[in-house]
Amino acid sequence: MPRRTATMLASTLMLIALLCAGVFIPVPYSEMSPGPTVNTLGDHGGEPVLQISGRKTYATNGHLNMTTVRVTSADYRMNLVEAVYGWLAHDNKVVPHETLYPDGKTEEQSTQENAEEFSQSQESAKVAALKELDVPVKSWVIVSTVVKGSPAEGKLHAGDVIKAVDGTAVKEPADVAKLVTKHKPGQDVRFTIVPAKEQVAAEKEKRTPTKTQDITITTTTSDDAGEKRAIVGISAGTDHTFPFTIDIKLADVGGPSAGLMFALGIYDKLTPGSLTGGRFVAGTGTIDDEGKVGPIGGIEMKTVGARAKGAQYFLTPADNCAAAAKDTPEGLTLIKVKTIEDALGALKDVRSGDTADLPKCGR
Repeated sequence: MPRRTATMLASTLMLIALLCAGVFIPVPYSEMSPGPTVNTLGDHGGEPVLQISGRKTYATNGHLNMTTVRVTSADYRMNLVEAVYGWLAHDNKVVPHETLYPDGKTEEQSTQENAEEFSQSQESAKVAALKELDVPVKSWVIVSTVVKGSPAEGKLHAGDVIKAVDGTAVKEPADVAKLVTKHKPGQDVRFTIVPAKEQVAAEKEKRTPTKTQDITITTTTSDDAGEKRAIVGISAGTDHTFPFTIDIKLADVGGPSAGLMFALGIYDKLTPGSLTGGRFVAGTGTIDDEGKVGPIGGIEMKTVGARAKGAQYFLTPADNCAAAAKDTPEGLTLIKVKTIEDALGALKDVRSGDTADLPKCGR
């Protein structure tokens, strides 16, 4: 066999061997890619995304699209060939597996966490929108979760309203931890609560809850590294009562990043005229009860997905602006927002066509 032919054959066999090895060698990476984008003002799956009853609503037009990111599952093991392809692809992003699934979280744990964050984002979106409209919203502190095997298990339950701790009124979730950690581990702490069942019944009957209970729990020591502190094994959250019904119908979506766009969609439906003036606006960002917009992950994937759908403007959390501006899709204007008020002000300029002074990312 001629030397040249032998060399080419050997090189070919080596390349085949490397490719085969690449297919079977797992690497500790996961992939992100643009996910679906849904108009919060429109329909999805055959029904309106935002359904409001008990309050006058107004016709809307244009788009206020929330955006998503697709990620490989926690159990999926990427091989070397897939990782290299993902690194080279413009619309995908390969990241360390632990970035998407920290602390070895399983697919089930991640899905549950995302569902809880999505539910909380909906509540905060409703509160932020109604506060911006000066519509009163009743709020109270509740037991959000009870840790299995903790001193609180069997004594406090998710949904219980926390009125006071050791006789001191509770006004926000952070108050609970502050009051509990005043104790030393092993000391008793007294919770004054409205049981979840009583709270639900009172809401249905449109009355003030009348049944309260005092429950004493012996604190234990936290497992956190560093300074040991007293805990009872609960996390506190906030629940609300709204003066009318707002339902958000959107399946197969998780995480908190749609909060801003839900809040704007609700605001648009409850006010005359159109927030967008018929333009195609997309965006992302968490939102809290006070209307503050927070950063999210996968911003580069979301801008690509939005532009592919036809978005002209993209409402971008201020803390994500630097990353988003590095590779902005052509034809998409990134608008920097820190609050729902910022977003509403920017949308006023968008619908008027006066966009020269928009707070753009990268300025």
